[in-house]
Amino acid sequence: MNGTMRVVFAGAVAAAGAGWMWLGSRAEAAGAGIRVAGLARVGTVDARYQSYNIEMVEVTGGRFWRPYADVARAEKAQEGRSGNQPAGLNPALFEYRPPLDLSQARLRKLAAALGPAYVRVSGTWTNTTYFDDSGKTTPEKAPAGFNGVMTGQQWKGVVDFARAVNARIVTSFAVSAGTRGPDGVWTPKEASKLVAYTRSIGGSIAAAEYMNEPTFATMGGAPKGYDAAAYARDVAEFRKFAKREAPGMVVLGPGSVGEGIELGAVQAGILRSEDLLQATGDTFDVFSYHFYGAVSSRCGSMSGATGHATTTTPEAALTEEWLSRTDRVEAFYAGLRDRYEPGKPMWVTETGQAACGGDRWASTYIDSFRYLNQLGSLAKKGVQVVAQNTLPASDYALLDEKTLEPRPNYWAALLWRRLMGTTVLDAGTMPETGLHVYAHCLAGKPGGVALLVLNTEGSAAKNVAVDAAAERYTLTADELESGRVKLNGRELRLGANDSLPELRGESVKAGTMEFAPASITFLAGENANNESCR
Repeated sequence: MNGTMRVVFAGAVAAAGAGWMWLGSRAEAAGAGIRVAGLARVGTVDARYQSYNIEMVEVTGGRFWRPYADVARAEKAQEGRSGNQPAGLNPALFEYRPPLDLSQARLRKLAAALGPAYVRVSGTWTNTTYFDDSGKTTPEKAPAGFNGVMTGQQWKGVVDFARAVNARIVTSFAVSAGTRGPDGVWTPKEASKLVAYTRSIGGSIAAAEYMNEPTFATMGGAPKGYDAAAYARDVAEFRKFAKREAPGMVVLGPGSVGEGIELGAVQAGILRSEDLLQATGDTFDVFSYHFYGAVSSRCGSMSGATGHATTTTPEAALTEEWLSRTDRVEAFYAGLRDRYEPGKPMWVTETGQAACGGDRWASTYIDSFRYLNQLGSLAKKGVQVVAQNTLPASDYALLDEKTLEPRPNYWAALLWRRLMGTTVLDAGTMPETGLHVYAHCLAGKPGGVALLVLNTEGSAAKNVAVDAAAERYTLTADELESGRVKLNGRELRLGANDSLPELRGESVKAGTMEFAPASITFLAGENANNESCR
């Protein structure tokens, strides 16, 4: 598919007699024009709403999802093989990576530009990672009951990174056999070590889940036969530990994944969130869940009672069916929250293009529609935090893992951070298929409004009347599956000494604006005079 595009702005249109149905309030959300001053406030999001993950296995080193570019080497022996991939998955899907150097200047500079944020250091590998705070040489082999080791120096790298980039740490804890007493009950020994060490070096853990993805507990390293009753018993111990040793730490949960839409074989043997929540009762400070709309082709051949796992294709990337999966899963988990944790805030602590490292096109411009539509839609529904998996690893990352060059989703994230404030407005629902519009108060500009307009139609332009002047920021690409993206026709790339380019808007007058096929546009109306934004 060709993605060459441009945006043409027609002349100004008078408010009266122009044939537009204006969206000035929630009651008028059926038209095709936007009165920015009248957009109603529907809520707020956390100042760190747009966040990201760094997988624990990146910190420790180990076997993570093999890049598609290296697939020709998939069956060759790997030096430094650690064997710490999740149980039951084909080892050929993974490739050894040395520990990530979190002090790299480029990594810190690019992460800082997305701040303030939460950095979640977790993932399936965390469930089986031993924390060695002895300061001695790292053991070549993990202690019995664990699959990997994280040193104090490695965790200090996380704390230093978070401090340097204006991020707060979110994590989870080990739950494997090595954390359990003779009766099989989880003990806080490992978690206590991590919390105490973090405090000793001047850091803090802002929030934590007991474990990563309890819906897949056994695959994630929990004991064989682990069920909802065992989870509830262990969460009760975790809650007591958190109150006693980390009273300022927000307890997230359950952190489930794999429900709300059909994912095929992936769902075989899943522990249902409803059963987990029935067993735990009202126990979490924040209701958390993970979202993937499909499984990548890496794991698409996994078989089970329901056949192969559900995958997707680039041809589906701009369809309403694909984009709406975010809303369907949010509705599923919001329903559980309302029944079992009423009134609790919701966080999406892990999400990305597709599970198992993302597909080949996860690193291209076409996935920016999924990413930004997800941010816009979830903010409007009241979700407080959304953490992309990952910042620098595998195909769904914001940065290329080898060069740390920004990918299209990084530039999309940067524009969101610069323009979309924490107050969420109701831009209504556009009547035309393929047009998604979201509105927030403009960051740092009282009374200002920022609009995000996504035209997901691949061949048809869309018109929207906007009754205020604005600065326009339009992202395009020469090909939809390109790793390069342009802002108002100029390719975005790092400058000397990894300097970020100037994100320059183009001034446009109030009136009818034409949004070209498959285009992404932010409009920043500094003088919108919206009372909800003052």
